[in-house]
Amino acid sequence: MAARSEPLDSALRKLLVTMTLGAFLALLDTTMTGVGIDTLVREFGSTLAAIQWVTTAYLLAVSVTAPLSGWAIDRFGARRTWLAGLSVFVLGSVASCLAWDAPSLIATRLLTGLGGGLLEPVMLATLAGAAGQQRVGRVLGLAAAPMTMGPVIGPVLGGLLLQALPWQWIFLVKVPVGALAIVLAVRLMPADDATTGQAAKRLDVLGVLLLPPGFAALMYSLANAVEGVTVPVLIAGALGALLIAGYAAHALTTRREPLIDLRLFRSGGFAASVSVLFLIGAIMFGTVFLLPLHFQQVGGQGVMAAGLLLAPFGLGAVVAQPTAGRLSDRTGARVPATAGGLLLIPGFLPYALGSNGVVATLGLVVVGFGLGVVASATMGSVYRTVPPASASRATGALFIVHQIGGALGITLLTLVLQSATVSAPPEAAFRTTFWWLVGAGVVISAAARILPGRPAPTAPTTETAPVAGHA
Repeated sequence: MAARSEPLDSALRKLLVTMTLGAFLALLDTTMTGVGIDTLVREFGSTLAAIQWVTTAYLLAVSVTAPLSGWAIDRFGARRTWLAGLSVFVLGSVASCLAWDAPSLIATRLLTGLGGGLLEPVMLATLAGAAGQQRVGRVLGLAAAPMTMGPVIGPVLGGLLLQALPWQWIFLVKVPVGALAIVLAVRLMPADDATTGQAAKRLDVLGVLLLPPGFAALMYSLANAVEGVTVPVLIAGALGALLIAGYAAHALTTRREPLIDLRLFRSGGFAASVSVLFLIGAIMFGTVFLLPLHFQQVGGQGVMAAGLLLAPFGLGAVVAQPTAGRLSDRTGARVPATAGGLLLIPGFLPYALGSNGVVATLGLVVVGFGLGVVASATMGSVYRTVPPASASRATGALFIVHQIGGALGITLLTLVLQSATVSAPPEAAFRTTFWWLVGAGVVISAAARILPGRPAPTAPTTETAPVAGHA
């Protein structure tokens, strides 16, 4: 019989709220900024191609710092790394408000991304370490629930701000919230232990030269492939793949601790969990990209209305994630993730068949619920399959794989949609594309069968486990 899940003590609940606030802020950043692209083109008298770098620069900076998060936690401690990331993020947001032209705004977005790239990985590693293996699914499910609403809240809030206030407010609005997150972190996050840094005395310099640039180049290639497979896209993709392959060879042969330890993939449970997270990234990012486009091009909705129409998706995920996380702590990830994947089939089916109204809305709730179940169960499985001391380095691996999956999902769905549009009207082209997502439900439910089953029982604890990066 599965052990009863332990309650969340006050310290863990406070840590959960504190870190979720900061990570949610970073998630809002990209969705709010995307709404303001047209406004920024007009304000700076620039071109769309130039202003798109406001978003691209942020994502590339995230790609550079995210792989460093595990080492930073081990070297400096979770609290110091979190505060550094938040402070740089807030400083970058202030600087964005002061930008006088497109290049200066792009530069400030790079700064913001350097801080923002640390937030989600540090949150995941810290909460996983603090929760312990018996509660990790439940805690990460609770943390993920508000994050799912980012694609809904971001466009709506950004649109409202741009209608009523100058463009600077899409950046300025994050400053007081970021300052609050810093104050809460200073007061509520456990102090870094005096022995922090012993596990990572030396930075893997060769790994830094290979992995972050390789990840950034690959993300740039995937993000820009939707506009056409040009020579720069091919060069960036080839360079990214080459650098990542070089890093893999280095990480598997070095005698020192690599930036991200790929030897963790020797654990079948970890490899299976990260592989399913890759598929989750592809489906979730692809869904959040495709649905607003469908609402705008087929339904004739504006940006804010399209964001609000995503609310049923977010609601389904918010309901599912905490429950699925708690369930996976008791049963393992395999059963809930398989069931969640199967729910995607009836969820996407109304869109593939061209249905609308209540049926389509209910389908969106089912899609959100299904993806929430799969994501929450699988994320908990990652941290139950690695030693606690490796949690920070494992986070870097899963973040990179999840982001690459997301970029690839958006690219593939875009190419499918563009190809279908050549020979069919938009409504029919979208139906064709949604059939691919119906098929994705079959694939992810089948892949979930390789996830670990019921976790081995462990002795109950009475205190919160040490935060990742603490002794």
